Amino acid sequence: MRVLLDESVPRVLGFELTGHFVRTAQVAGFAGLSNGDLMKAMLAEGFEVLITFDQNLTYQQNENLPVKVLVLVASDNRVATAKRFVSQILQSLQENTSARVERLVVTI
Repeated sequence: MRVLLDESVPRVLGFELTGHFVRTAQVAGFAGLSNGDLMKAMLAEGFEVLITFDQNLTYQQNENLPVKVLVLVASDNRVATAKRFVSQILQSLQENTSARVERLVVTI
């Protein structure tokens, strides 16, 4: 899958998602885009999944999100915390569900 890491996600997480095409918002040229513009840019570039720590993103967008959004829910977005999501993210990327938003949670 073509996966975009939002600006809130440490870039090193991308190295853990083997078997997928992963780019950061910065590398893709999407840094600073509002959420609506980010979604449009993702579609134009063929991205299928957005991974973010932004809890508000799904509330700011309408329910018909054009891409799958994985919202990582944790008390911080440090590298060590982000890496704790790897198995859940990989499992979600393998599943072919119609859910447009998935909240993945880890406790620290």
